[in-house]
Amino acid sequence: MSDTMDNRGFRGNRPPMRGGSGKARATSGPAFSWSEPRPAENPPAPQPAPVASEKKRVLFICIGNSIRSQMAEAFARAYGSDIIDAYSAGLQPATMIAPLTRQLLQERNISIDGQFPKGLELTKQVFDVIVNLSGQSLKIPGANIVEWPVTDPIGHKEQVYRDAASQIETLVMRLIMDLRST
Repeated sequence: MSDTMDNRGFRGNRPPMRGGSGKARATSGPAFSWSEPRPAENPPAPQPAPVASEKKRVLFICIGNSIRSQMAEAFARAYGSDIIDAYSAGLQPATMIAPLTRQLLQERNISIDGQFPKGLELTKQVFDVIVNLSGQSLKIPGANIVEWPVTDPIGHKEQVYRDAASQIETLVMRLIMDLRST
């Protein structure tokens, strides 16, 4: 222990902290000065630069474009606006969005201001994915159609609307995650 103690205190083979007497000390390992950074044992591998992906155009279709497809569009816009350009349409568009649809989305702090029921004239445009919530068979040549079997809550109690909203929200989140990973 006496070889590690001197007039500079307990420092062992480490260099002096301040000034010191200027005497060189014998060391058994490599000499490093405090101004030089130590080399990394295993330097981190360089990370690839993130690739900017373009947004996917997604169309959500239900019967009246008043409940399910409106909810899906709203969730996609709220949660996946970085990856999805969301649209919605109905096979037989209603005259207005169901008030309970607005209420349930508002409870989740999701606005659908400016939204209104639209018809299938949008299907003449090109979409990367068409999500069918209508429960009916859709035949759109060349389209990538995904079926989501979500109960139509029209005419049912509020809990059916809430269950549909939760199911649609989960499905939209899965779609967003899938699109982000591809």
